Amino acid sequence: KSRQLNCFSDCSTTISLVSTKQTLELWRGTMKEVGGKFGTGVLSYFKFLKWLLMFNIFSFLVNFGFITIPQLIYHPTPDIPAGVSFKGLEILTGAGYFSHTVMYYGGYSNKTQGTGGRSEYNMQLAYFFTVAAYMVLCGAALIYSMASSFRKKYVLADSGLGGAWQLLCSWDFSVTNEKAVRQRKNNLRIQLKVTFTEAATLLLPFVVSLINLVVPLFYSLFKKIEHYSNPRMQVYAIIVRNVILKMSILGILCSYWMKDVANTFSCWESIVGQALYRLVIMDFLFIMLGSFFGEFLSNVIGTKCIQSLGVPEFDVARNVLDLIYAQTLAWIGIYFSPLLPVIQIIKFFILFYLKKVSLTQNCQPPRRAGRAAQMQTIFIAILFFPSFLGALSMVAYTVWTLPPSDKCGPFRGLNTTFSAIQIWMDDLNRVDAFQWTVWIYQHVIRSEIFYFLVSLIILVFIYIFRQITQGRQLLITLLRQQIVNVSSGELSGPTCLVHQSWCVRSGCVYVMMLLKCRSNIFS
Repeated sequence: KSRQLNCFSDCSTTISLVSTKQTLELWRGTMKEVGGKFGTGVLSYFKFLKWLLMFNIFSFLVNFGFITIPQLIYHPTPDIPAGVSFKGLEILTGAGYFSHTVMYYGGYSNKTQGTGGRSEYNMQLAYFFTVAAYMVLCGAALIYSMASSFRKKYVLADSGLGGAWQLLCSWDFSVTNEKAVRQRKNNLRIQLKVTFTEAATLLLPFVVSLINLVVPLFYSLFKKIEHYSNPRMQVYAIIVRNVILKMSILGILCSYWMKDVANTFSCWESIVGQALYRLVIMDFLFIMLGSFFGEFLSNVIGTKCIQSLGVPEFDVARNVLDLIYAQTLAWIGIYFSPLLPVIQIIKFFILFYLKKVSLTQNCQPPRRAGRAAQMQTIFIAILFFPSFLGALSMVAYTVWTLPPSDKCGPFRGLNTTFSAIQIWMDDLNRVDAFQWTVWIYQHVIRSEIFYFLVSLIILVFIYIFRQITQGRQLLITLLRQQIVNVSSGELSGPTCLVHQSWCVRSGCVYVMMLLKCRSNIFS
């Protein structure tokens, strides 16, 4: 009885914990509603969005905790130049007042914070290791998710208003002296010139976002003239075209930033951070426009004007690729704008509810069921390559090759960002207790042989697991054939029993299917 009571209490505790976890789970009810009405294919988009939201929340907590908070503790007031104030246009452009805050790389100090001793906080090392640790953890999470998903799913189964306001409302009518009037007019003219200059910076992200909106819609028209024997091949073709489009645009922008911007501006890291900020904001605005034109207007046309078109379906592939593009921008900007994940968090929160409303009001459930699990694996793979690896290459090239700005940022005065690690190692080399750390850095971290051996070991493990996967697929094929043979009476009962136990030991999922031969066993 005591054992039964203990078991009952343990089960009650477990059930209560599970219930509490489900209650606190973000958007659980909405997820169940979407999945029940539109299927797992559409649900995979919202799961993917939620997953990326967790990435950005983690990124914000890490960056804010280890980079921004120490900066604000020792420098609570940003160095805002005289005459610079918040005008509101910064929300779209990311420039102006924001340029001198901790939003961007240039707002962080290069000095060791504190009074000396153990209370010192090295901003250079904190900045470097925070960005590096985040990218490593993101890469590990992506590899694990991609491998786990593969194993489960494949093996086993308007800007002018600000200027008008300033023009009409900023004149001081108490100024009557002619010289003062002339100076005031010159000052107002300069302010207006600076404010349209800021608005002009929105041209590039506007064009980029317009291309990302129009061209995928143009790609979707190809399905009218293309005929594939397998419907999945049509989806894969659309995915490949959109990935090539978005990654090509990002590749051109990264090349421009690394070659032209880095050699032109004095605080080029903040310039790149502002450009990424504008791309994130403009991408969000165009996603909303895409929901309006791509879903709302399609619904109106299909139900009111051309009823033969019918109610549109939710384009999972195009919407997921928009999320991957947005996350790529966030990963590239992690070095240039540490607080960019805040914008991503707000963006994804709004986007979730926007897409949910658009889905329920404008779309119908898919006509044919797709393999949502396998599509999710493909999306994770694309998020890893080329999205994450491309962003990692951009950040790594910046850290190891490009010289930091001389007038701003935590790495000012250094040859490269990675030089901060070399200076740290030189300091540790003077302390006997840290000689082992210096040895690891010199003989392991900076050794090409070490990375060659690591790559070789990874390739060996990939080959081994590939052979295991192929062996299990062959086993499944053989077991299917044996089931056919059993149904035709070619295998005897004891033989069927032996194959059943072999299947159990092999971890095969077809154990229940082999129970079809029970009639031969008992006969």
